[in-house]
Amino acid sequence: MKNAINNLNTAQREAVKHIDGPLLILAGAGSGKTKTLTTRLAYLIGEVGIDPQNTLTLTFTNKAAKEMRERANLLIKQPTTSMPLLCTFHKFGLLFLKFHIEKLGRSNNFVIIDSDDRKRIIKRIAKKHAIDLNIAFISSEISKYKNTLLTADEILEKAELPDYKKIATIYRDYQNEITENNLVDFDDLLMLTYQILESNNELRIETSNRYQYIMVDEYQDTNELQFKLLELLASEHNNLCVVGDDDQSIYGWRGANIRNILEFSVYFKNTKIVKLETNYRSTSPILEAANELIEHNSQRIGKKLTSFRGRGQSIHLLHALDESLEAKSIARDIKELLIQKVPSHEIAVLYRINALSRSIEEGFTKEGLGFKLLGGMRFYDRAEIKDIISYLRIFTNPNDDFSLERIINKPKRSIGKVSLDKLKKAAFENKSSIFELINSKTVEEIATIISKKASNSIKLFIEDINLLRGEAQNSLHNFIDIFEETIRLKKYYGNMVDGEDRMLNIDEFYGFFRESVSKKPNLTLELLLNNISLQSEQDQVDENAITIMSIHASKGLEFEHLYVIGMEEGFFPMLNKGTNMEEERRLGYVAITRAKTYLTLCYVNSRFYKGQRKRILKSRFLSEAGLVKGESLKITKSSSFKKGDLIKHKLFGIGRVQSSTKSGHQYKLKINFGGNKKEILSSFVQAV
Repeated sequence: MKNAINNLNTAQREAVKHIDGPLLILAGAGSGKTKTLTTRLAYLIGEVGIDPQNTLTLTFTNKAAKEMRERANLLIKQPTTSMPLLCTFHKFGLLFLKFHIEKLGRSNNFVIIDSDDRKRIIKRIAKKHAIDLNIAFISSEISKYKNTLLTADEILEKAELPDYKKIATIYRDYQNEITENNLVDFDDLLMLTYQILESNNELRIETSNRYQYIMVDEYQDTNELQFKLLELLASEHNNLCVVGDDDQSIYGWRGANIRNILEFSVYFKNTKIVKLETNYRSTSPILEAANELIEHNSQRIGKKLTSFRGRGQSIHLLHALDESLEAKSIARDIKELLIQKVPSHEIAVLYRINALSRSIEEGFTKEGLGFKLLGGMRFYDRAEIKDIISYLRIFTNPNDDFSLERIINKPKRSIGKVSLDKLKKAAFENKSSIFELINSKTVEEIATIISKKASNSIKLFIEDINLLRGEAQNSLHNFIDIFEETIRLKKYYGNMVDGEDRMLNIDEFYGFFRESVSKKPNLTLELLLNNISLQSEQDQVDENAITIMSIHASKGLEFEHLYVIGMEEGFFPMLNKGTNMEEERRLGYVAITRAKTYLTLCYVNSRFYKGQRKRILKSRFLSEAGLVKGESLKITKSSSFKKGDLIKHKLFGIGRVQSSTKSGHQYKLKINFGGNKKEILSSFVQAV
């Protein structure tokens, strides 16, 4: 144990030896936070003499919990009679409910349902109420309500927009149904745990006294419910140690509340703050750029990373005319690295927007580079892209039943599984394809097989296919525009929870289609589809493969050679109505600090944007990081709130944003607090 402590730097040692009272370990990227946290746990048990059963260490992933448990156990030399509880938040909730759920009048033989089970139940309830809203969106909203401790009755009372009243109705029925059937969803593991502790003072005191020393990893990612649960667990002693980095808080869109870490010392009095600012991963030029960039944020506690490794190569800026040349340059650069025996697992390409992966995937395929897409799907494997490709296949071969089945109800045409099965059976008996069957019959004849409503719908669908087949054979010049006007896939996917991402992917494909036609005027659909098949069927080899991933997926990873593409305004940072510029900047900080020695930031003159090729400006982040001189763009603050968002005000409570307008350096929000409408400046509220 003594050697382990001697191997720590001064700040790490200070954090490890702090025993009682709240402790915030502000751990910069690559500063050894896991080492510090596990050493502190081992120190409490092996040196101070704390019973392992009186400790609780919470993480966000099972992988992190397993790694920390193994590292702590290696440091605890003397045998212990029990093991410390080191697990995820939700595993803790599960263990707690197994012992105490009866306090809610329920049996401990409850069953945990997954997200698919949840959506099936929601779909059935929505159908019962004749509510036609996106199921994934409803599920996401219910999850948001649970993680902010809002009941269905509260939403019903406060909701002004009809859609949210409908969701609240489904939420009420959903919660009643799973409770009656003794089911628990993922969010319930924490929500029910909180409800039990909050309503049972004796049990709260007992539980808090049991876990005398609590530690939390990645604290910047906690949401409101997790914070409130920690308050109860630490209520009797305040021995709460949290480790996190406010500059790496990048999950606000899924409920993480950066104020939990920014205001930790406000919530927990007499907090000791220890900053881990020595970075063991990256060279000085990389850290200098990261420091300069993040200093443009106002919502941060403040720290400055210094490199343990010292000087290194300057950051390289790669400037290309367009995304194809960008991909080609990166691919050829990487080929040289591989010739020099650089291990492929030490090379990665990051992007902010998923649609940008297409050009890199194609560039690597053309150069014969093996790659793997981490934390996401390949461009041509994404549902919305596969749908477009299935349509194109139908236009070249209408008898392709496999492709027809995929898109027959996309967008929705009242053709469910039962109707489709009947059509397949009739086509089989007729010794024809589904297309041939429908194309040869009148609406009245089809209505003898399926319902009148479905028969009308499918006949219109076949007419659209015939129309578009004719257009494709005539000319591909404006074909993709006519296709979208007719089928309206963007509208269909735009209504989904992740609709913005999906529409960007569709626009990327449409732009690719237009560019392919402009480069090869005699291009046919068959030839285009063959080229796509070669791209999408490239073998994904884990060994000897370069990693391509989003910046979100890269958090916690590190690479010797790193490329970040799309360093342009609108792509990184993203620029839309709901953009939170400070979180975009934190994403930039995360991206830069993934690099160990060699970092290349890439930008282009033009790129497809919403289906059209447009000239674009280089990212403001390049000037803010001190990498481009004399071209600094004005730093603008953007509202992180949009119409329909739930917010919380310290006096008025929970409300729903109705509108957002610019007011000086921030935004004025019109908010409905359960019928009490107020205009509040955005800096006085927080997302829930």
